[in-house]
Amino acid sequence: MIPIHTEPTRQPNAVRMPIWIRQNLGQDVHYGKTDAAVHEHRLHTVCEEARCPNRGECWSRGTATFMLLGDICTRACGFCAVKTGKPVWLDADEPKRVAEAVMALQLRYIVLTSVNRDDLADGGAGIFAETLRQLRLRDGQIGVEFLTPDFRQNQVEAVVAVMTALSDLPATARHDLVWGHNVETVPRLYQTARRGSKYARSLSLLAWAAQQPGIVAKSALMLGLGETQDEVLSVLRDLRDAGVSRVSLGQYLRPSLDHLPVIEYIHPDKFTEYENAARALGFDWVKAGPLVRSSYYAEEVQQSAL
Repeated sequence: MIPIHTEPTRQPNAVRMPIWIRQNLGQDVHYGKTDAAVHEHRLHTVCEEARCPNRGECWSRGTATFMLLGDICTRACGFCAVKTGKPVWLDADEPKRVAEAVMALQLRYIVLTSVNRDDLADGGAGIFAETLRQLRLRDGQIGVEFLTPDFRQNQVEAVVAVMTALSDLPATARHDLVWGHNVETVPRLYQTARRGSKYARSLSLLAWAAQQPGIVAKSALMLGLGETQDEVLSVLRDLRDAGVSRVSLGQYLRPSLDHLPVIEYIHPDKFTEYENAARALGFDWVKAGPLVRSSYYAEEVQQSAL
């Protein structure tokens, strides 16, 4: 068995990066427009902060995943490039600026994520709810997808805040909200990769979300940290049991030498096997592949599944 390190390490990856890992740098004219809208409104994106390999491609399509609540996370996951520390930033005007940027980009589907803000009493749920309200008040038909933290001990309050925001909207603006929360990896590797998080807590939030009217639950796994096939299939079963109907699976790519090494590069054929297994379990929407991320082509969901 290949040992899993309990601390970030400068150990080299297990093997060289294979030829099927290719990043589209993006040459389309929309890239500049997306970049301008993000920075003119003083916003953060997970595309930049997490060094997403699909930034060029997505920004060239005119899509971006906005990251709420600043760019400093209160947790230190071994796989994540987002900065860790003690946040001091909280801007009540951020939801309005996000909505204005989305309108400027003329987006029809928007993904909203955030850093973990364990320093806040509500974990930041109020900002998510207000951003949803600001977006739907401007365009009642815009598709909105959340990719939230686990909210630790405030899960029920977070769900209530979001459902209250939905109920306060005009009837024409209350169509389905996709609520995503990524379990990221298998339970055995949580202490290594997701210190400060708990697998059961993540499943609990997804179950709460899935029970709400007008909410579609979604999650994601990144592979290549040393998980086994049986462990991946077990997580997929747990997600379905929790009511999750959409799932994505992608390859973990090490952001820097200070992050956890890649134990294995998963072959595209194996991703196809996992996709087929997920569909057999009853997931309505599945996306699996080396460069797939939870928000990658998320707008397809609105076009084909909602």
